[in-house]
Amino acid sequence: MLTIVATIKAKADSVERIKSGLLKLHTETHANDEGCIDYVVHQDNEAPMLFVVYENWESPEMLQKHVDSEHFQAFMKAAEGATEEFTVNKMTQIG
Repeated sequence: MLTIVATIKAKADSVERIKSGLLKLHTETHANDEGCIDYVVHQDNEAPMLFVVYENWESPEMLQKHVDSEHFQAFMKAAEGATEEFTVNKMTQIG
């Protein structure tokens, strides 16, 4: 299993754009992407421009299919110029 923790900080004028894009991506990922165990989107209560996506994938190959998917690529294109930070950490559970 592979865990992804993506942290996205939207620009102040793009919070709703990023939020709606992430919610659409969440729906399409659950509906279409084989190997997706969890795909959970969070928005910070104190700093609404901060989003964290927590994902679990059966394998790195399944994650790559997600990254290559039309819906993921559409989100990335829509997010261009709308974020201050976009960090993706690939993690393995150790305990």
